[in-house]
Amino acid sequence: MDTQTLVIAALVFVAAGFVKGVIGLGLPTVAVGFLSLILPPAGAASLMLVPSLITNIWQIAAGPNLWSLTRRIALLLIGIAVGTWLGSGVLTGARAAQAAVALGIVLVVYALVGLAKVKFAVPAAAEPWLGPLVGIVTGVVSAATGIFVMPSVPYLQALGFEKDDLVQALGITFLAATLALAAGLAQSGVFRLDVAGASLAMLVPALLGMWLGQIVRGRISAERFRFWFLIGLVGLGLHLALKPLL
Repeated sequence: MDTQTLVIAALVFVAAGFVKGVIGLGLPTVAVGFLSLILPPAGAASLMLVPSLITNIWQIAAGPNLWSLTRRIALLLIGIAVGTWLGSGVLTGARAAQAAVALGIVLVVYALVGLAKVKFAVPAAAEPWLGPLVGIVTGVVSAATGIFVMPSVPYLQALGFEKDDLVQALGITFLAATLALAAGLAQSGVFRLDVAGASLAMLVPALLGMWLGQIVRGRISAERFRFWFLIGLVGLGLHLALKPLL
């Protein structure tokens, strides 16, 4: 990547970190979504890996119930690993050109579900079979697009966690998905040492953005910010999905 691309990527990670700082999630979604405007989705996902890894460790460490939550969603995490393995190579293989379209569709679906404020509820008896299924689908989507919010985020929201537990469960899930995606991209030869170095460099703007977002969080309506964030994702998703037709 040339200097101009790295500068643009750094600004994207400031924005992505800012979103995560305000609403507690969105860094991979924003980073991969906007970087896919200037990079192949596989390259965008590779740059996202280290910032996602570190910020999710930070998010996990802030919660009080790491082991109990991990045990509860263990089957979801296993499913994500399996699904990512099943979908390995989609971002970098012969269908890589279609990955941006798939990414756009996922962004639109995720944003519309969020805007609709659909309330799901998962009974405890369904978790043993629904968790792995959701995990596998999430893993396949992650392997194909580089983001891992669908359908894992609606599923976790439907489990009825308290706010702090939900934030920590999201961090655990995203950490597992990041590691699985990193393994897949490394196996495909995309996540090389030089790319890892560039991804590590993106950690600084991402943490800066998170810090700024946490400062602003107490001064603005997080719900209103989330609304406009999702509106922006709809526009970005439509652009990525329809770009081959334009």
